[in-house]
Amino acid sequence: MKIKYIVLSALFFSVLTVSAQEVDKSAVQSQVSAAEKAKSELAKVDTGEKAWKFSGSVGLNAAATGLFNWAAGGNNNINGVAYGRLRLLYHQNNIAWDSNLDLEYGLSWIDQKYDKLQKSSDKINIATKFGWEFRKNWYLTALAAFNTQFAPGKNYNGSEEADPIVSKFMAPAYTDVSVGIDWKTTKDGADFSLYLSPVAGRLTSVVVSKRMNNYFADQTQYKDAYMYVVDPAQEAALGATGLELELKERYSVWRYKTDEATGKVEKDYTRNTRAELGLNLKGAINYTYKDFKLQTTLGLYTPYAWDKTKVYMDMSGNMYADQGQGTDFSDETLYTYMGYRDNNRRFGNFDVDWTVNLSYQFLKCLQVTLSTDLRYYNGVKIDKTDSEGNFSSAERVQFKGVIGLGVGYSF
Repeated sequence: MKIKYIVLSALFFSVLTVSAQEVDKSAVQSQVSAAEKAKSELAKVDTGEKAWKFSGSVGLNAAATGLFNWAAGGNNNINGVAYGRLRLLYHQNNIAWDSNLDLEYGLSWIDQKYDKLQKSSDKINIATKFGWEFRKNWYLTALAAFNTQFAPGKNYNGSEEADPIVSKFMAPAYTDVSVGIDWKTTKDGADFSLYLSPVAGRLTSVVVSKRMNNYFADQTQYKDAYMYVVDPAQEAALGATGLELELKERYSVWRYKTDEATGKVEKDYTRNTRAELGLNLKGAINYTYKDFKLQTTLGLYTPYAWDKTKVYMDMSGNMYADQGQGTDFSDETLYTYMGYRDNNRRFGNFDVDWTVNLSYQFLKCLQVTLSTDLRYYNGVKIDKTDSEGNFSSAERVQFKGVIGLGVGYSF
């Protein structure tokens, strides 16, 4: 009987031991599974470093002024500017792709007899930059940019006289394509970029169809002022006529033809574009702090051309190149100096484009904005008459500033 109890006890402890081993094994397996699941979930956690980043601001600024028996003078007016500034950035591993779209269009209504509706702002700027990081913060980069406007621009004179057309869609248009080195870094919420390209192509375009030439030539106000007249003989001789001729002259989309025997110089307007190869330098800052946003870019471009030949005009309006053929151009009573034959498009003379966009958003949907554009283009002449009535046409600094309060959204 005693032996029976001993055997039963042994069997009981054996069962307990096996059960304990099974429990321990099951617990270990459960812990292993939990660890693997936690590792998998951790891998799915978004750390905030996304490959694609989309940001920008859109909005509409408006202002109105009403006057009644106002002794200081002035006119009732309403101003409106719609804008959109978008940025799409891709950055992962050694690849960076930065694209920007800057659109703006504004109109002003002024309570006056003539030129009641005037365009106040107009631009289309598109730029994209693709780079491969070969060293920390340094990228081998290809850049492409395109700038033009939506609608015809005029010099408003506030009278019944015809307003000269000074620009339109694709007249001018600037297309830049280049390859270079880009330095990028981010610090305290600001993205900095500095780009240098020794191989930069610039295409300046002035495209005006015959249909548009004829349209403006048929408008009563321009017809009465004898502006933009379509003259077949003139078109055959120069390669352009009407509005096309005016805009190609304004934006220097022409080239000199020189008679090597006589030195006589004539302008040729047959081409719609002026192609150049030069040096491009571009810097940019994009900064966001809470509801404040800053976007600014500075672009400098100079062509590699260098023509030291001077051009003079005689009393009859004929132009001649000073090619050392013995003609004395120093007598200012006979010849007028017109400038270099390259029309100032030479290495060291920089085209300047500097834009600044500031925005501050409050109350979720209201926004204060300030945008400025500063330009200086060699070969683009700006007409000016001083206080004494003296007329001159020369390259000048161009500046535009727009400040507004309106409905907007930043993201």
